[in-house]
Amino acid sequence: MTTPVRIAVLGSTGSIGRQTLEVIAAFPERFELVGLCAGRNAQLLAEQVQAYRPALAALADSSRMGELRSGVPSELAGRLRAGPEGVEEIAAMPEADVVVAAVVGQAGLDGVLTAVRAGKRVALANKEALVMAGELVVALAERSGAKLVPVDSEHASLAQLLQGRAPASVRRVVLTASGGPFLNHRLEELSQVAPADALAHPNWDMGSKISIDSATMMNKGFEVIEARWLFGIAPERIDVLIHPESLVHALVELIDGGLLAHLGPPDMRLPIAWALGRPERLDLTRRLRGVTALDLAGLGPLTFLRADPARWPAVSLCRQDLDAGGGMPAALAAADEVLVEAFLAGRLRFTDITRLLEAVLSSMSKFGAATIEEIRAAGLEGGRLAAELIEGR
Repeated sequence: MTTPVRIAVLGSTGSIGRQTLEVIAAFPERFELVGLCAGRNAQLLAEQVQAYRPALAALADSSRMGELRSGVPSELAGRLRAGPEGVEEIAAMPEADVVVAAVVGQAGLDGVLTAVRAGKRVALANKEALVMAGELVVALAERSGAKLVPVDSEHASLAQLLQGRAPASVRRVVLTASGGPFLNHRLEELSQVAPADALAHPNWDMGSKISIDSATMMNKGFEVIEARWLFGIAPERIDVLIHPESLVHALVELIDGGLLAHLGPPDMRLPIAWALGRPERLDLTRRLRGVTALDLAGLGPLTFLRADPARWPAVSLCRQDLDAGGGMPAALAAADEVLVEAFLAGRLRFTDITRLLEAVLSSMSKFGAATIEEIRAAGLEGGRLAAELIEGR
């Protein structure tokens, strides 16, 4: 009998975290949940602790520990941890074979770094870790023996397409994007869209931050940066295509002109299950409700469009930042968090997000990225400049 893979989930109460637990619960003979970590949602974390009874559970917001303790049976109280120290303990816990990094934003960076230093297999759903500190994270992984396994649907697809393929045989890779909820809006209409409109993604069920980033295409720009570090591919060989149906998640163009594609339904449980179970495949269609194989004959036409930089300037911004190097990507990621939060709060127009990001980057000081301290300093300045621009607009 195969020994179950032991898993710790950072960000268990978010969208990716909840879907990860769904996959784990569907395959109890394959997986064992040993650690849970959440940011502020004490009530849901308490429910998860009761349901899964992990060896450890942590709540990053220590001010809510009373709520967590009150929702957990007394015999499990000794398994609870509080604050950043508790998160780090779970990210490095010896019992975990795999650490799922599903904390959104720069808040997830510390957990990723801790898990990488501990030599874990890191199922990476946090974009900002590689956007802000890609070179550093990859170097740490090489030293510690940690394995970075992508959970993003596009990068998981690329990993499968590139597996066992000689790098010299690949001309370029292509990430696809749905185009978000405003694909068919006129440019002059975008300044009037509301947060609720931007959150209504046509294909994917995601958290609010990622949904807004998808609408601006910042999400795809971040994925270009991620792909550069995950696969060691030069940025000029990473392309983006708009694919409204969200069924082809990535493509690889070979030097002989052939094009390989990875297709699947727009369901994050597929890349999650691949990351947890690899190299084996899990029969999701039998165990998970709503997962079905694609009916190719019934799909209808598949559409591919070029990403118009006038409509989606965020992708170009990310490419410029990647070329600039140093702390610029960290500043971009931090500033984006501040601006997205302001948009969701009704303090900015949708089109202000990328406009103010450009202003932030043009005002940034020079920062290196050789140490985590330099990366944090760049992020702090990016966030500060974004906040000042919001107040001054």
